[in-house]
Amino acid sequence: MRARLSLSLTSSFFLLAVAVLIPRSSAQDIFITPVANAPFSAVVNIERSIMKKDVSVVEIRNLREIGRDRQGRIHNESREAVPASSAQTPRLRHVHLYDPQTRLSTEIDPRNRIFWTRVVNHPPSAEPPSLRFSAPEGQAPPNEFVKEDDLGVREIEGVSAHGLRQTQTLPADTDGTAIEIVDEYWYSSELRINLLIKHSDPRTGTQTVTVGQITRTEPDPAFFEVPEGYTQRGN
Repeated sequence: MRARLSLSLTSSFFLLAVAVLIPRSSAQDIFITPVANAPFSAVVNIERSIMKKDVSVVEIRNLREIGRDRQGRIHNESREAVPASSAQTPRLRHVHLYDPQTRLSTEIDPRNRIFWTRVVNHPPSAEPPSLRFSAPEGQAPPNEFVKEDDLGVREIEGVSAHGLRQTQTLPADTDGTAIEIVDEYWYSSELRINLLIKHSDPRTGTQTVTVGQITRTEPDPAFFEVPEGYTQRGN
């Protein structure tokens, strides 16, 4: 699994003007449900077009490894963004591990080689935060403020996914143009995660988050453990 991303960073990486991190809890991100008996590993690819105030557009990309074992333990990463034209691999900034059986959440800082843990009081979520927009067969209650379109079923990386599109129309701005914000979600009931998320807002830009290189086998146990040589920090 770790061979998927080979770090080949140069000093020019640090000149990147825009370093965007996608929060793990964001509705426009891939939330890994800590469910048992559905192991997989994959790479999340993120592409963003950011609309700046001067109407110029910044194109960036990001990618990271994710995984879950048969026990439901998860591995999730955050990496620095790089320009879309760059061939560099985004540098690893943070790793999150979670065990739903013990509710132990572990945060790892690879640059400083430290980690810290805490026990989460609330039970783990078995559904993505955005499931209301990707729930199949109209399971989610209707929202009178948005238009929702059923996009049917398609295969993504050989996995069946059901898609829904949500469109919000905001009142016309000062130049008389109405604003449409569009979100698209493709949910896999097999893996219990979204495999594709698209977000478009003419005021801020677009974002596409795709799960690729999916492997449906048990990941290496080391993927869910703190690497050797790391020091535990107090909470």
